[in-house]
Amino acid sequence: MSEYILQTKNLTKKYKHDFALNNINLTLKKGEIYGFIGQNGAGKSTMLRIATGLAFASSGSIELFGNTSKKYLTQAQKRIGAIIENPALFPNMTAYENLEVHRLQKGIPGKDCIKNTLELVGLLNTGKKKAKNFSLGMKQRLGLAIALLSDPEFLILDEPTNGLDPMGIVELRVLIKKLNREKGLTVLISSHILSELHQLATSYGIIHKGKLLEQLTSKELDEKCRQHLRIKVDQPTMGATVLEKELSTTDFEVMQDGTMKLYNYLDDVRTVSRALTNNGLVIEHLSQNGDSLESYFSKLVGGAEHE
Repeated sequence: MSEYILQTKNLTKKYKHDFALNNINLTLKKGEIYGFIGQNGAGKSTMLRIATGLAFASSGSIELFGNTSKKYLTQAQKRIGAIIENPALFPNMTAYENLEVHRLQKGIPGKDCIKNTLELVGLLNTGKKKAKNFSLGMKQRLGLAIALLSDPEFLILDEPTNGLDPMGIVELRVLIKKLNREKGLTVLISSHILSELHQLATSYGIIHKGKLLEQLTSKELDEKCRQHLRIKVDQPTMGATVLEKELSTTDFEVMQDGTMKLYNYLDDVRTVSRALTNNGLVIEHLSQNGDSLESYFSKLVGGAEHE
């Protein structure tokens, strides 16, 4: 069995002269919560629509659960639960009635799944209240319930927190983590807000103007955004020795250009400076650096603009 739930190879979607997706090579492993991030119009929804069979690529290939044949993809897409754009709700029906309609449409046997799913998303006690009277957060959870009704292996959510208040965002985050942890559900979430996904995702794909700029794990992202002292001295090798021996730290990196990144002593720059100068080193640069998640994304996107 493939370790990948979803893979694409040179996936391209073109509308007349414009590329919605341009040679996308995306990999999503089983058990991940994959944060798919990009500005509005970057191509996120197009990618998700192709993955769920709601749209078709112009060229390239897509693989689901280790298979690429068109016949198998149709079957594989039945193993996916998805909310693409707004959840399809019947406003004059209760939560239970909404799920019953979708159960019948999907041919799911038995009604036990309705109660179980409503309990899972926290809507079991909504009684006769109609969906049109639900709060936005409740509507999002009902949409999620519809996506989960068939007990999918792979969950795709397109901008699921749009319009939610902070409490609604927290509730949704807790629920997704629970589904991932307890049911082993693989999740793909698109958003244009990196800080929102940072508390949830285990890996990321960053897309801009139809191009996948980068894929990285949450650990790799944290390392890139980690606060540090950027130090440049006239003798980098000696500088590293001073940090290790005089300051008793190994929490630093020496970059290819000789610059050192020191991840502790952030609040004690004077001690670092003194240790270096006392050992005869000339400090050419010393500053505190580190991106916020938003600035990292902005720099990455800004760099792509000028390629």
